[in-house]
Amino acid sequence: MRCEYAWLPDGVAADVLIEIRDGRIVRVAPRSGEAAERRAGITVPGFANAHSHAFHRALRGRTHSGRGDFWTWRDQMYTVARTLDPDSYYRLARAVYAEMALSGVTAVGEFHYLHHAPGGTPYADPNAMGHALVAAAKDAGLRITLLDTLYLTASVDGKPLEGPQLRFGDGDALRWAERVDAIEDQPHLVVGAAIHSVRAVPTSQLPTIAAWAGGRPLHAHVSEQVAENEACLAEHGRTPTQVLADFGAVHETFSAVHATHLTHADIALLSGSYACFCPTTERDLGDGIGPARTLADAGVRLTLGSDSHAVIDFFEESRALELNERLATQRRGHFTPAELRTAATGHTSLGWPDAGAIAVGRRADLVTVSLDSVRTAGIEPEGVLFAAGAADVTHVVADGREIVRDGRHGSVDVPRELREAITCLF
Repeated sequence: MRCEYAWLPDGVAADVLIEIRDGRIVRVAPRSGEAAERRAGITVPGFANAHSHAFHRALRGRTHSGRGDFWTWRDQMYTVARTLDPDSYYRLARAVYAEMALSGVTAVGEFHYLHHAPGGTPYADPNAMGHALVAAAKDAGLRITLLDTLYLTASVDGKPLEGPQLRFGDGDALRWAERVDAIEDQPHLVVGAAIHSVRAVPTSQLPTIAAWAGGRPLHAHVSEQVAENEACLAEHGRTPTQVLADFGAVHETFSAVHATHLTHADIALLSGSYACFCPTTERDLGDGIGPARTLADAGVRLTLGSDSHAVIDFFEESRALELNERLATQRRGHFTPAELRTAATGHTSLGWPDAGAIAVGRRADLVTVSLDSVRTAGIEPEGVLFAAGAADVTHVVADGREIVRDGRHGSVDVPRELREAITCLF
């Protein structure tokens, strides 16, 4: 293909020929002049949605009728968690992942804790719910990192799971590991691990999951809420980050999701690992604004996720990283456009180190964005993350296969399938 503009590792170039073979980029030639199918607009690397809870998409537009906070929202989320089975989960996730594709996402990290049947009884296939997510991603055209989540207790002081939470639990980390060992990597699947939070995993269980993860992606919700920090300090005398680090979870493949309310010591401990910000969800839930620039300056690699899918728009997630810093500091210019692009293409944090750049040898993940819409007309191409929205994505190629063309998904009627999958849950 011949791109009007392409965002290469060293910046935006004009008239770029990109040659693809067997799902890989084999040639990148700016101003080559060779004949090829022309893509108007700017082509950027595919986005990596580093933190997703697919079933939370069912709550969009349903949680704003009253006051409350994260904890009251969570009660509404549990209502949805009660209803799903492998078939309905597949239908919902397929539509959600296709919606991601329309926004330019080519890989998703699914933080998966809805494991068992109501009451906590395993399905005949103990990984039926995980397999539903894997199949949904494949059918939507995305790669998936299944961050299979350990979730054992209801609070940091060890209260047992109850009600819909019973679906999340495996009893202990060894039984969790035995179940996850049965899931094998596939060409579009990396199996990773997640510690739900210090609320949900006792310290005695942390070494087992940390050892199981090895060099695989290991993610955890970290300091999303002030109340979480206070409870952890009361129980352990340490912050959540310190607890996770003390038991071997914090390392170069670890992602601290949210990382909103950190101490200076926490930030130092996270150096060399990842912090995944989910700005649209964090503002939707009233979580607060995390120290993104301070983390980056400390050597923490930033990634982005759409989490609860209050919005699925990686242009919005990207610029919110900068705009939130402006709100917190009353100053502009915290992140360059290139830094925002890097955060939005954090495939390495999901175990896909050969994606995230338009360069020879990389996976052919390419997202073309119109420069002729009412949002983008007249902008400098380098400003696309500050101007465009998901509706401006015209074409998406994932692993060399076109999954979105002219703004439409190639195999999923996304609005219809979302409507049908969500309506049946309420």
